[in-house]
Amino acid sequence: MKQQVSLPGFAVPTHTPDTQTRDDDTTNAVLAEALAAGPLETPGEHPDEHAAELPEFPADDDTAAAPNICAFAELAAPTSIDAAPATPTELPADSTATAAANTLAANTIQAAPEAESAPALTAPPAATPANPAIAGTSEQDDWPPMSEMLQSFFVFEPTTVAPEPITVMGLDCARPRGLAGLAEAQRQLAEQADVICAGRMLLEEFSSSSLESSSTLIGATTCAAGGHSTESQPAHDQTAGDQNVAPAAASTLKARLLPLTTPLEPLLTRLSQLRAAGERVLVLADGDPLLFGIGATLVRRMGPDAVRLLPAVSSLQQACARLSLPWHKVICLSLHGRDDLRPLNVACGKNAPLCILTDARMSPDVLARHLLDRGVDWFDAHIFERMGAADECVSHLSMADAAGREFGPACTMVLIPMAPARRPHLGLDADQLAVDRGLISKKPVRAAALALLRIEAGHVVWDLGSGSGAVALEASVLAHEGRVIAVERSAGRAMGIQENRRRFGAANVEVRLGQAPECLPGLPDPQRVFIGGGLSGDDGDDILGHVCLRLPVGGRVVVSCVLLDSFSLCRRFFEDMGWPVEILQISASEGKSLGGDVHLAAMNPVFLLAAQKPAPAPIQSGAQPEGR
Repeated sequence: MKQQVSLPGFAVPTHTPDTQTRDDDTTNAVLAEALAAGPLETPGEHPDEHAAELPEFPADDDTAAAPNICAFAELAAPTSIDAAPATPTELPADSTATAAANTLAANTIQAAPEAESAPALTAPPAATPANPAIAGTSEQDDWPPMSEMLQSFFVFEPTTVAPEPITVMGLDCARPRGLAGLAEAQRQLAEQADVICAGRMLLEEFSSSSLESSSTLIGATTCAAGGHSTESQPAHDQTAGDQNVAPAAASTLKARLLPLTTPLEPLLTRLSQLRAAGERVLVLADGDPLLFGIGATLVRRMGPDAVRLLPAVSSLQQACARLSLPWHKVICLSLHGRDDLRPLNVACGKNAPLCILTDARMSPDVLARHLLDRGVDWFDAHIFERMGAADECVSHLSMADAAGREFGPACTMVLIPMAPARRPHLGLDADQLAVDRGLISKKPVRAAALALLRIEAGHVVWDLGSGSGAVALEASVLAHEGRVIAVERSAGRAMGIQENRRRFGAANVEVRLGQAPECLPGLPDPQRVFIGGGLSGDDGDDILGHVCLRLPVGGRVVVSCVLLDSFSLCRRFFEDMGWPVEILQISASEGKSLGGDVHLAAMNPVFLLAAQKPAPAPIQSGAQPEGR
């Protein structure tokens, strides 16, 4: 067995240039003698017999002796003086150099001032004189270069211990309340934790006291919300004076309590600091922490290795179990703390049950009124308030009844379709729509315009000068995962678009009343734009300019022109911009009855201009500006 001396954290320095030749000559000479020597002797057999024959290194030479001492100190030395090592003839070929290195290491350590009391390794006199060719071998012929190898050995030792992961424990909503209602393993985690982070209701439940009266906790909330900390000592030394965590009063828990507040960024930073300080952090969540919960946020922020997840039965599973509804087909959405209704608008047209987690602002009655306004009336609503609590309330209502009721802040809303979803389709007839004075684009024009737009499922589409909203409704069929925004300056026609949306249940169509281009900055950036009117005024250039500015590279715009002035304006604008333009003239005829027969009545011809935003031209190196 060999004993190693480790140098944690740094490598042994190499020789300086002014001592390189002397060190190499001495090293090669000692190696030659060791290779030619007979059997090695253990320390103590002949302590002084050949000590004078070994080379000595000056003790006061800091540039040469000290690096060699550090380098050789890492090599293995025999730990038992009774067991003599094998002779070089008994060792394999690749072990002979190691034996010589051990001999050289022992001699060097003996010569060092730091190791005066250590037993010195000695070698017997050589049986035959050393080969001069070997002793005089130059550094270029010496392979492997033992002197360099001996000086490059070092050992790394870990100086820190990896912190424990943050435990995120889900709690079943149907569990008995309080610490006593936990399973044994869950209770042990809570009792062993140094810090417990959860919402205020859960913290009050486990601490058996109100948190509002704690001045320390109020400071913690302010700190978490503002992202400032007044800590001046390590977290494990702070209990009463910590500005971020409050002690768990009147409970069997030793942990300090950290309320889960918004915004989350300061809180996540605090949790990471507590973990790095060696604290055992326990985060409590309702149900499954990965179902729109804090678990997903922690994993995304800190990585999967820093978080341990212990899920429980989620609210989705609880609600579906009470309705005998297979939950693997349910689309689950969360509007708790969110105000983006686009996922709900998209999901309600998929003929699938929906489970929605709500809060005080996005309550079930607000969501029911939102869907009814867009014609989504084919669901029945099942609303669970305070699910799992002693005062749980369950309501089974139609969408109209749910819109007229009031609900609490924490609800699980399940919508089950009772009829097929209504959807718009391509090629809408004029008699299916509410039309103001016949202002509707003809079906052949709509078909050609949609083909030129090349709409994809997730696109944001603008329909400027929407009129009756026919193009917007048909575009929503193609952009069924995105958004379609119909912009109309006439209040009467905007109300007609809302009615048409309600008739077809096109929830992903939004109606904006306003004058372009003033109303356009508030809209989300589009990938596709259809302009059906409004370019004949003084704002034509401004509208086109704003559209071209907001489109991404590859975005497409299609303009429908009936007047020649509008056609000339668009053509000149796109040519000045350097955008390639496609021009189509749609002249169609419609069969109508005449004298007991059918004749073809010509429709008014319409020009369609389609342009796609090109990528910016690369700047060539060395190009000179124009005029030079």
